[in-house]
Amino acid sequence: MYQDLAVLAAFLIVYSVFAARLESRLFSGPLIFMLAGLLMGPAVFGVLQPQVNHAGLRLLAELTLALVLFSDAANANLRVLKAHEGLPLRLLLIGLPLTLGAGWLLGLWFFPQVPVLELALLATILAPTDAALGKSVVSNPAVPAPVREGLNVESGLNDGICVPVLLALLTLLLDVHSEAPALLLVEFLLVELGIGSVVGLVLAFLVWQLHRLATERHWQTPIWSQLTLPGLAVLCFAAAQALGGSGFIAAFVGGLLAGYLFGRSKHHLLQAGEEFSSLLSVLTWVLFGALIVPMAWALATPEVWLYALMSLTLIRILPVWISLLGTRMGLETRLFIAWFGPRGLASVVFAIMLMDVPLQAENTLIPTAICTVLLSVLLHGLSAVPWSQRLGRRHLPQ
Repeated sequence: MYQDLAVLAAFLIVYSVFAARLESRLFSGPLIFMLAGLLMGPAVFGVLQPQVNHAGLRLLAELTLALVLFSDAANANLRVLKAHEGLPLRLLLIGLPLTLGAGWLLGLWFFPQVPVLELALLATILAPTDAALGKSVVSNPAVPAPVREGLNVESGLNDGICVPVLLALLTLLLDVHSEAPALLLVEFLLVELGIGSVVGLVLAFLVWQLHRLATERHWQTPIWSQLTLPGLAVLCFAAAQALGGSGFIAAFVGGLLAGYLFGRSKHHLLQAGEEFSSLLSVLTWVLFGALIVPMAWALATPEVWLYALMSLTLIRILPVWISLLGTRMGLETRLFIAWFGPRGLASVVFAIMLMDVPLQAENTLIPTAICTVLLSVLLHGLSAVPWSQRLGRRHLPQ
């Protein structure tokens, strides 16, 4: 245990010292974390031997996703949804449902032996995009502002939208022999989504009231105030889970309301939470590389790799292209938006969650999800900087 802790601490120190140098190159942070976990883990050098069971790995992944969902929702500028020809709204309301449908239909062709509901789960796992993996695009000033903002808002909200879809499918899957699937969905909406939404709204409002009272009476200190919103994110998640609701929905809804209520002060208050979620993300990616990647690699078939490639290309590009019909965007800009839908943390967390679910096609679904993330980390990481710079040159004023 102490050797693992020393290895992780040494890696974090080295990366923190050279982060600017490393991230200015073609390799993204998640790619480096994943490769470090793979190389240090049991599959290669074996200096990192994490003794983490599925329950521990799932708790880490779920807590990381809850913090990311809360931060993304709180940071989301909903006014941007209708700006720039409604780009984020088009991607979320047209592109995302079409992506889910395309992933399911192509799954029927590639994996005819896999049950229909499990194919729908696979499509849902691979639909959300990752803002962290697309950081070199959404933070690159060379990329036109409408494109950056559109992709950033899309990646910040689509994982929260996919969570209830995933939970609904799991509800149906775990009770597949039920004679009343409609009643199951109604119960799910009332219990999982209802409790999660109410918990998120109530806790966000109460914490905002406490924060406002403390601010007016000067009871706060700058350091401890930064723990308010991270604590709220964890409280929303844990309270909803304890009450039988969805912690992810609670974190997402709580983040949306907190972002509205706290206004301009939210950016300062979210800083510590974002740093904490970044640390958890690093641990998740390293463990993903050390434990999950070798397992998925051993089970991957040519069909799995081909579907993974299709998920990053046809399944993403065609729906986004359709969603952008009627806009004045050029051909290359549309292709750029369609290509940069990297799969990352949400897909990893969803896949880890499925490891505890009795699936008929577990050896197909989880390797496919992991291989898709692997390809995404590599291909999107290598293409982000060169294509962003090219797009920026094309949009320079003449």
